[in-house]
Amino acid sequence: MTTLLGRREECETVAQLLDQAQSGRSGVLVLRGEAGIGKTAIVKHARDRALSQGFRVECSVGAESETQFAFAGLHQLCGPLLDGVDTLPEPQQSALSVAFGERAGAAPDLFLVGLAVLNLLAEAAEKAPLLCLIDDAQWLDQASAQVLAFAARRVDAERVALLFAVRDTDADGGHRFAGLPEIRLAGLSETEARSLLATAVPVPLDEDVAERIFAEARGNPLALLELPRGVDAAHLAGGFALPDARGVPRRVEDSFQRRSAGLPVATQLLLLAASADPTGDVELLWRAAARLGLDREAAAPAEAAGLLEIDGQVRFRHPLVRSAVYRSATPPDHRRIHGALAAATDPLSDPDRRAWHQAQSVLGTDEQAAAELERSASRARRRGGLAAAAAFLQEATTLSPDPAHRARRALEAAQAKHEAGASGAALELLEIAEDGPLDDLQRARLALLDAQIAFHLTRSGDAPGMLLDAAKTMAPLDAALSRETYLHALDAAVINGSDALPTAEAALTAPPSGGPARPVDLLLDGLATSLTRGYAAGAPGLRRALETFRDCPRAGAAHDPQTERWLWLAARNAVGILDDELAYTLASRNVQLAREAGALATLPAALSFLAITSVLRGELARASELAAEATAITRATGGVQMRHADVILSAWRGDQTATTALTASTALDAAHPDEGADATLGQYATAVLHNGLGNYAVAQEAAARACESQELSLSSAGLPELVEASVRAGDPDRAAVALEQLSSRAEATGTAWAIGLAACSRALVRTGPAAENDYREAIERLADCRMTVHLARAHLLYGEWLRREGRRQDARDELRTAHERLLSMGVEAFAERAARELRATGEHPRKRTAQPTDCLTPQELHVARLVATGATSREVAAQLFLSPRTIEAHLRSIFRKLDITSRRQLREFPLP
Repeated sequence: MTTLLGRREECETVAQLLDQAQSGRSGVLVLRGEAGIGKTAIVKHARDRALSQGFRVECSVGAESETQFAFAGLHQLCGPLLDGVDTLPEPQQSALSVAFGERAGAAPDLFLVGLAVLNLLAEAAEKAPLLCLIDDAQWLDQASAQVLAFAARRVDAERVALLFAVRDTDADGGHRFAGLPEIRLAGLSETEARSLLATAVPVPLDEDVAERIFAEARGNPLALLELPRGVDAAHLAGGFALPDARGVPRRVEDSFQRRSAGLPVATQLLLLAASADPTGDVELLWRAAARLGLDREAAAPAEAAGLLEIDGQVRFRHPLVRSAVYRSATPPDHRRIHGALAAATDPLSDPDRRAWHQAQSVLGTDEQAAAELERSASRARRRGGLAAAAAFLQEATTLSPDPAHRARRALEAAQAKHEAGASGAALELLEIAEDGPLDDLQRARLALLDAQIAFHLTRSGDAPGMLLDAAKTMAPLDAALSRETYLHALDAAVINGSDALPTAEAALTAPPSGGPARPVDLLLDGLATSLTRGYAAGAPGLRRALETFRDCPRAGAAHDPQTERWLWLAARNAVGILDDELAYTLASRNVQLAREAGALATLPAALSFLAITSVLRGELARASELAAEATAITRATGGVQMRHADVILSAWRGDQTATTALTASTALDAAHPDEGADATLGQYATAVLHNGLGNYAVAQEAAARACESQELSLSSAGLPELVEASVRAGDPDRAAVALEQLSSRAEATGTAWAIGLAACSRALVRTGPAAENDYREAIERLADCRMTVHLARAHLLYGEWLRREGRRQDARDELRTAHERLLSMGVEAFAERAARELRATGEHPRKRTAQPTDCLTPQELHVARLVATGATSREVAAQLFLSPRTIEAHLRSIFRKLDITSRRQLREFPLP
């Protein structure tokens, strides 16, 4: 095939991709390059080769005019596979059916749809290896692109290959599938270009002319094939237009325009109708042609010119033909064609496409067309297509003749754009909405959205104040939403490191939401009271709030989905009041709810916090699994990686290099202010690290900064670190102040965790029998809570004190206990502290012996732990958002590494 000239390396890569998939190791490849560079030729080659190797091949082709139709590209690919949908778990079946508009239901999480697609592909590949070809992927609708990118990042051990062809459309070369394995296609060499040109030009070619063609085509195969077409032999033999400054795709597009312009008028009009409808539906084209008064024979000249093929489907020679035809037409012809297509489209089976064509046929404004688009937006939102809903609403805004309708639709479009991740575009729509007229509630919603976007885009220092103003404006209009906005403003101030006191004071005067107090109302009151009247005054209210979150019904009439949105904040504040039971329960529930909903956008944050609580429970291996899962999901969804769990893990492990690197990267990130919660979390981690390493002056300064935070979880966790570091750094005054604060908090909360930490810190500043009594109380209290890492540290501190008191044998008992527990947890710096102390008593501590499970990756350990509970591969796959075949592959690796052969043996195997 001449269009594969010079693509030997790329074709070999495709062959490797197919061989890999055929052997059960999924493969993904992105082909990138400018239009006409040969991507489609390689896609066709891949299709032919795959079919010859027994693959099932499914295809999807993106179209620029399809970008506003949610899941259109995905449905094109997966439609033929839907006979296997019954094999999926019910939540995945439902998500896919709602996304494709086949059943009514709540809008599915986008990545639950992705998991359904992943398993649908895996099921199809059980019968025969599967190749998925996605050409012109840059024009996929946003929902389809996100789902397919997710599936591509999660395929692992399936007999599935995915090949994306993506046109470079922006200067920086960015695209939706960045991070996947890719090849960027370059132009042909001069030798290859000459060979290809010789096949395109059947007459002798003047050397100067050839040089000019090479210069203009710049190695682009399509340009070399198409530019000489339509040029008479005399020009080819002795004269050819000089190269211009435009890009190659545009010049090729111009050549297609010139060729189509020479066709009969009726043919040009039929071509335009075909270009305006990317579905390739032949019957639709003929119906539209009949409304335009065109005979079917009008297509013949376009087919003869090699621009179009019509058989079972309407196909253009190249996507550039479609764009050339459409862009060269006049606006009146565009309106005429879209009007005909709208009239030819069934309003029952495809109302959204009909509404879109009708909108494109309008000159000026049209309320009926705008209202139809608004209804299309509602349908798209119900399917989970936020980007599509935003596109429909944006177009409806433009078509709205009434200023009030235009402002309302602009506001709704801005909300949809923000939710879809296009916050910059949302701001432009807000400017339209602001011109009004808006009623008071709409204007309050506008102010709220403006503030939310400001916080989302830049972590702007103005955002908390903007949110506060929005909350005040909203108060007389929607008290419930106003109180949630106060809570958002309060949390934004804490996260930014701004002064949260004005927001807290205002929140306490906010009107009640009406009806019984919701968990979110109680949480707002507890936090605001803590900030304005002190920890002791706010802690009881915070506890009541967190208990209502814990006891909130999971289903039924009393279930409030809005409550679940604030679980992450509730869990954080459970650490703030040092309640280990509430912290673990709320963190676990947050993960569970996110898993059940398939909410992969929010699951990484939930996993990250559960990982942090697992560290405090002394379960560092488990924390590592959770953190690794959060990282993998974030990578698959294309989200922003969170460093919280990793920095806490590295600090407690005593890994100075990793902790320093992670805290430094946060410090350099403009999105994390120096006084903000993320930077402060790094200070807490630094304090833990250096207390473990014995660098007490460094630990003291870091802990002091953590304790200044308005984030209660960080200040409460930081106080014991500050007491220990200050005592060991020889600063008793600073230790005394921190101890007073910690003791006050312990008295206010009354939890075993808080009382145990306060007793241990009090022992550090005391001497003689009083100190010993405090150490014993600390060990007794901490033994009654889940946070076993602090219990192990209490044994260490008590052992260190006993050795300094000259009680060597007693010291050995405590230090041995501390060393064994810290070592088994993986808290290595503190374990080494205990080892040094043991050696000072004359005992040689044992070193940690290698365990068989040390060779497992965090993900393998996670799979092993779940399978050991008796879960099936399908159940584990659903929980980890992988396919059952991938779980089976992990199991084979686990069995090999642990030298076992069955699930029964795994259930009996001691896992960390």
